Amino acid sequence: MPREYPEFPIPSVGVLVVKDRRALLVQRGHEPSAGRWTIPGGVIEVGESIHAAGRRELREECGIEVEVGRHLQTFEVIVRDDDARVRYHYIIFDLLGTYRSGELTHADDILDSRWFAVDDLPHFDVLPDVAQLVRRVLDGELDAVNGEPWTVSSDA
Repeated sequence: MPREYPEFPIPSVGVLVVKDRRALLVQRGHEPSAGRWTIPGGVIEVGESIHAAGRRELREECGIEVEVGRHLQTFEVIVRDDDARVRYHYIIFDLLGTYRSGELTHADDILDSRWFAVDDLPHFDVLPDVAQLVRRVLDGELDAVNGEPWTVSSDA
C-alpha cells in the first residue's frame, strides 16, 4: 500500500527511548514532518508485533538495540492536501524504550539523531505533542509502569 494517498490508515510504531534522563529524537528527512524532530519509528510489517517492529525500527533507523516496554500513547496523524484529500494517515503506537547497546547513527531517511534533555526541547523544531510526551516521561509525570496511555490526534 502506498504511504502517500493510502487506501487505509497505516499502523506504525514509535519508541521513546530513554537513556541517562535523556530521550532519543530523530530529525525526519521525509514527509510528513520533514525537518522536524520526532520519536523514531516506522511502519509495522505484516505479521510483526508492535514490540518487534519497535526493536527493528530502532536498529534500522538509529543503529541501537533497545528493550521495548509499555504503551505510552496512540497518536493519529492525518494530513490533507489542498483539495482536502487524505495525503497521509498514520496510527502510531508510541512505546517506552530503554537503551541497551549500540552506537547512535541514523539511516538515510533521517537527517540527524540525538539525545535530548527536557531543557533542550525549546531550542529545536520538536513536534509539540512529542515535546509534551518527552517532558511527561523525563519529568516522571507519566508512570512508566502503571500510567495509563492516552490518545492524541493531529488532523493537519
